[in-house]
Amino acid sequence: MTLDHLLEKNAQEFPGRLFVITQRQSWTYEEMHSWVKRLAAGLMNSGVKPGDHVAMLMANFPEFIAIKFAIAMVGAVAVPINFLNKRDELGYVLKQSDAVMLITMDRFRDLPYLKFLDELAPDWEVQGGGKTLPMLKKVVVFHTGEGGEERNRNGLVSLNDFGAEPLLIHIHHPGPYTPSDIIYTSGTTGFPKGVILTHDMLLRTAFGSAWARGFEDGRRILFSLPLYHVYGYVEGLLACMFVGGAIIAQTKFDAAETLAAIETHQASDVLLIPAMTLALIEAQKKLNLPLHSLRSVISSGGRAPSTIWQQIINHLHPLEITTGYGMTEVTASSTVTRPTDGMERWLNSNGRLREVGPAGDPALGDRLVIYRVVDPETGQVLPRGMVGELQAKGPGVTQGYYNKPEDSAAAFTSDGWLHTGDLGHLDEDDYLSLVGRLKESYRCGGEQVLPSEAEDLLMTHPSVLQAHVVPVPDERMGEIGVAFLVLRENSNCQTSELQLLCNERLARFKIPKHFLYVDATDIPVTPSGRARKFLLSQIACESLGLTAH
Repeated sequence: MTLDHLLEKNAQEFPGRLFVITQRQSWTYEEMHSWVKRLAAGLMNSGVKPGDHVAMLMANFPEFIAIKFAIAMVGAVAVPINFLNKRDELGYVLKQSDAVMLITMDRFRDLPYLKFLDELAPDWEVQGGGKTLPMLKKVVVFHTGEGGEERNRNGLVSLNDFGAEPLLIHIHHPGPYTPSDIIYTSGTTGFPKGVILTHDMLLRTAFGSAWARGFEDGRRILFSLPLYHVYGYVEGLLACMFVGGAIIAQTKFDAAETLAAIETHQASDVLLIPAMTLALIEAQKKLNLPLHSLRSVISSGGRAPSTIWQQIINHLHPLEITTGYGMTEVTASSTVTRPTDGMERWLNSNGRLREVGPAGDPALGDRLVIYRVVDPETGQVLPRGMVGELQAKGPGVTQGYYNKPEDSAAAFTSDGWLHTGDLGHLDEDDYLSLVGRLKESYRCGGEQVLPSEAEDLLMTHPSVLQAHVVPVPDERMGEIGVAFLVLRENSNCQTSELQLLCNERLARFKIPKHFLYVDATDIPVTPSGRARKFLLSQIACESLGLTAH
């Protein structure tokens, strides 16, 4: 099966059932399928061929979903781009991905995408990418309402007019093992790479998500997580389709609006990262909405204070709580907690290796991804319970990065296991516990430091909402830690309190040397909500007047 086949199947089986719900308008499966066919005609009439790469610079508008399935319908490959990218980042992805077409917003969150294109490729309206982006032949613009002054440009192709012509060319259905998406990595430790994902990988993982979470018919999933990332895309959009469900997609996260949308649209699931979860809890404390429809809360994609799980129970009252672990290279979540797991598992693990039923590989215990733990220095496989680098294998694991043969080769061991770059351990019951990033660890005075130890401790302080520890160079110790702290509203926490807490619980080399206080919006994050620690290290060096590595 392919993405377009799944939509076609649901349009036949559930024609009048709601599929995409927004505050202003909703679309049934039949309506979305009809829209997709028109857009597919527009793509083909514009010269897009099977195997071509089509870039998408879009927030969670219904147009994103329609375009995504239209690209699949013509056998092309989607390249969803982080809409927070600035000019040079946008230029890098467009060039590196060999995109022949870009479908972009004119403006969103005050980011002027057309101005970026003007600077990257002057006269793009009439000649595409020119010399700078030679593969880019055409740009189609979606007007968000934030950049109306751009509507009268000569040569501008509007998405509203795109696909208005009848379908003139026979639709090409791609094969299940052909690429569906090139999704760029979060870039927590360096420059993004384009992860190649196939139709088969995406649909197997999405089915497995619905199967493992026990979806009932018509499940409704609400999220503001970006659809250009696998979390919202696979665990939300695609997973709900296997039970004829619907998504309630938001273009931005607002805690109060999220709670209201759960009530209004009777959402059964909400997908969150820990920072969103904490904000939702704080809002619910004030609003105290009944949330009768809410069945499941998923909070994953970053570190969370130990108190978060009890707060979810006390204030959101879901029947199920789920956390897990995954990455773009393994398609989405590859471990999840079970509905029957209790507090101990939420506190001390990132879930159990996900069993995905008939979508899995029987040789892997009906799983798509399995892990082993190895010594990062020697590569020796370690016994259960010992901390080392996690390595992944299975049909859910990408075969590599687009147009980066050296990076693709370096990503895998000689026997075919993917280096995740994460440190953790597996217990006897296949529960995984993360302890940090291999590349985030540093050496202070010759001792290896895992930032997660100080982060977890700092977040036990009642005033600390977020803690991110990163290394900076030090002449005497080699590297020292800097803690970026986001405090709760109206907090009067003193640095001396945090130093005392660390002094009492941590070895000296593990204690951050500096404490920097910032707003949550000052933390650079990936689409999945993880802090971009290499950027924080740069910020710390600038703030402290140090020279970066």
